[in-house]
This record gives sequence, C-alpha cells and structure tokens, in this order.
Amino acid sequence: MAENTKDRSVIIIGAGFAGLAAGIYGQINGYKTTIIEMHDKPGGLCTSWKRKGYTIDGCIHWLVGTNPRSAMHDFWEEVGLIQGRKCIDMDEYIHYECSDGRVLTFYCDINRLEKELIRFSPGDEDQIRKFIRGITLSMRFDMPSKNSSFTEKLFRKLRLYSTFLTKGREMQTWMKVTGKEFAAGFKDPELRTAFDEIWIPEFSIFFMFFAFAYLHRKNAGYPLGGSMPMSEALEEQYKKLGGNLIYRKRVAKILTDKGKAAGVCLDDGQEYRSDIVISAADGYNTIFKMLEGKYADDKIRHIYDNWIPFHPLLFIGLGVNRRFDEIPISVSGFSFPLREEVVIGDKTRSRLPVHLYHHDPSLAPEGRTTLTIMLDTSYDYWKNLHADKKEYEKKKEEVSETVISLLEQRFPGISSQVEMVDVATPVTFERYTGNWKGSFEGWLITPDNANTIMKPLSQTLPGLDDFYMCGQWVEPGGGLPTGVMSARRLFKTICRKDGKKFRTHVA
Repeated sequence: MAENTKDRSVIIIGAGFAGLAAGIYGQINGYKTTIIEMHDKPGGLCTSWKRKGYTIDGCIHWLVGTNPRSAMHDFWEEVGLIQGRKCIDMDEYIHYECSDGRVLTFYCDINRLEKELIRFSPGDEDQIRKFIRGITLSMRFDMPSKNSSFTEKLFRKLRLYSTFLTKGREMQTWMKVTGKEFAAGFKDPELRTAFDEIWIPEFSIFFMFFAFAYLHRKNAGYPLGGSMPMSEALEEQYKKLGGNLIYRKRVAKILTDKGKAAGVCLDDGQEYRSDIVISAADGYNTIFKMLEGKYADDKIRHIYDNWIPFHPLLFIGLGVNRRFDEIPISVSGFSFPLREEVVIGDKTRSRLPVHLYHHDPSLAPEGRTTLTIMLDTSYDYWKNLHADKKEYEKKKEEVSETVISLLEQRFPGISSQVEMVDVATPVTFERYTGNWKGSFEGWLITPDNANTIMKPLSQTLPGLDDFYMCGQWVEPGGGLPTGVMSARRLFKTICRKDGKKFRTHVA
C-alpha cells in the first residue's frame, strides 16, 4: 500500500478525453497529476476549428448519455461535462436519397423506422424485423442512473441478468456478424447500399443495434456548441481540481528503471519524473516508439498486426451563405447519388454523404450554414503525397473543387454561396493528434475482437510496473464514452492497488 497517495505523482500523456478524464479522477482521488499534450488545445480528436467565422466540427454527431436516467450520464457528471449543456434529440438518423428516385428515412424511433423500412422494401420484411429485434435486444443493456429509484435500478439489473442468461447466445451470434454481412441479407439493392453506407462494413452489426437503441431512448442527443466546448469543460474541471496541464510538448520516450515506469523524456530532451506514467495517447506510438517495443508480447503484436483501426478520413468543411430549411435535421445528415461515378482523392465515389449543421446556429454566422463531408480514404495515399507539399496542397484544392461541383447536382447555385473551404486528410489528423495511420478513433469491433466487450483489454504492459494505458486503443469500439470509462476503470485499479477507496467526487 502506498504510504501517501498525495505524494504519488502521475504523468499522463495526452489531453484527449481519456487523458483529461484520467487527470480528473486522479485529482479527485488525491494523486498529483500532470498532463503533457503535443497540441495547443484540449480534446484530442474531440475537436473543432474556426475558419472565416465558421466552425468546422471534427467529431461530434451524437453523445451517448444525454438522458439523465442513464448510467453514462452519471459519468459525464463526474467529469464535469454535462452540467449546463443543452442537448437536442433529432427525429431522423439519416436522410437517404436513392439513385432510382426513392427516398428512405432512417428514423430514430424504431417503430417509425420499422414501418419506413417495410414501406420502402416489403420484400425484405424478414430481414428488417431481424434488425428491429436486434435493436430491441440492445435496449435491455441500458444501466440505470444512480438517481433512478430503487425499483427502477432493481428492475433494470434483473432484466440485464435475465438477458445474459436467455439471450447471451443470440448476442454472441450478432457480435460475429459484420455490417457488410448483414447488409448482404437485403434483397433490395438500394437498401443493401444504404446499410453499407451508414455502417462501417467490418464493424459488428450488434453495435449498430446499440446506436439505434440509444437514439430511440433519446439517450444520444447532440450537444449544442459541438465538440470543443465539451473538451474545454473537461479541461476546466481538471484545472479546477488542481491539475497541471502542459501544452505544446511532445513525449518522445517513456523512462523506465528496473522494470518500472519512471517518467517521460520530451523531444526537446527535457525530462519529467513521476511515480506513475499513464499513456492516453496513440497506442502504436506508445508501445512501439515511446517504449521501443520492449514490452510488447506476442498478443500485443498480434493485435497491432491484425486488428482493424477506424478508417482514416478525408474531411471537407464548407461554409455556405444559405440556409437549408428544406432538409430535415438529422443525426448524420443526408446522402445523395451522383449522376456518374467520380474520383475524389484516391477513391471512386458514386454517392456523396453530407452532414449539415443547420441544427446548431452557433457554428456559422446568422443565415449561413456549416457543412462537412467525411469520406473514407487511404492513409498511405495521403502520406506519400505529403512528401511533396506542393502536390499535396494541389490535391486538397482539387478535392474541394470536385466536392463543390458535385454539390451543384443537388443544390444548384451553391458554388457561388461557398465562403469557406477547408480540407483535412489523415496526415492532418496524425499531425495534430499523433493517431496511428490517421485513424479518427481506435479499434473497430469486428468478429476477431468482439469478446473485448465482455473482457476488456489489459491497461498494463507485461514486464513494466507503474505504467498504464487508457483510451480507445485499449477500449475497442470508439466514441467519447470509451475514453471516460477507460480512465475511470484505470483509476479504480490504481486506487485498489494503493489500498484506498475509489472516489468519483471531491469529498
């Protein structure tokens, strides 16, 4: 047992959601923490940036845990994120326009969704009902808030245990089915294409069920103001608790001494010593660069050789001098077919997904709208281009011009209304966050690693004491909640090791 945890110093690498949350829980539990961040802003991938009066949001579409009756809402309260934040729930997930002229709306309410899907493709009723049953099954896993009544807590816990006993095999089956495999079960080609587009092909379909379950329960609202105000709220809470945050410093090496983590060395040669080191940074860089691969066993190497990270993105932000009141607000925007296939960046595209932020007037000047277009792309393609800065910038300009011309097909005259253009590539994400291959989150949950939901990855490395990891590289599935839950799980472990009770609020 530690003699006095107030004297136990902790260095945390990275001020993303996981790093800030780790700092908050560390400070609450009496540890002396310092967060070192390579960027000049908090939040990591939960970020936004301003261009010509417009705000481009690089992260949030919805936030799981906005319903005060959910357990995730409790965690947001613990880290100071949800207090005073206004969230809105939307009726639609995505508005999908088909190449044959039909329109398909993916509603958030599953009863409306079921009717809409069957209306669209009566011949796919059996597969549609499987989809709805999967969502209904996922609803049973929603844990109650600490503020729920005793009766509700008891009911939800009993229902959860019952679900594991009676539906465990069904759940395991769905976790092994990818989005691509499930989409292939539809007869209607447009419905197949729609399901392919709205869910990552390799990702387990079970977690699409969860997404719609949260939306149906109004537990995945959009926080007005977007990503950066949330990151700033965590930063403020951390500083209020006495935490030390150092920006514009990159950790080059994690120092070790006799099998224990002893601190960090920055790329300018400066050293910071500590009793505990936590990396909330990119997993690959942590294990194979900061620690030189010395503590990577066969299991870890297998993960980094074989698991699939979230696909890197080509991210186009536009500021447009017009409103889009004719387009219903939706969680993930809308998608329309192109008149013919077009190469954008490194890939041929037949459709264009567009995310409108006309539901959040704070992101654009009055009467104007911010749009984002997110396209999966190749990291290697952009990394190779980046070797020649002139060619790299030329390709980014070409991408923006192509996207604007394609938007003309759906919104004639929009070219003359565009006032701001910004293009981010996987190299951009890598430069600002250090994320491996420019991935915008961590590991996808696929049939190969679906069991991590029941048994999470270790937050330690073999042979190295007083070192821990938290964040999306040890919590597959992505999303902001995993960052906070991972940090929370970690400090429960550290407190247990130090023989003290884990606390979530300052006494």
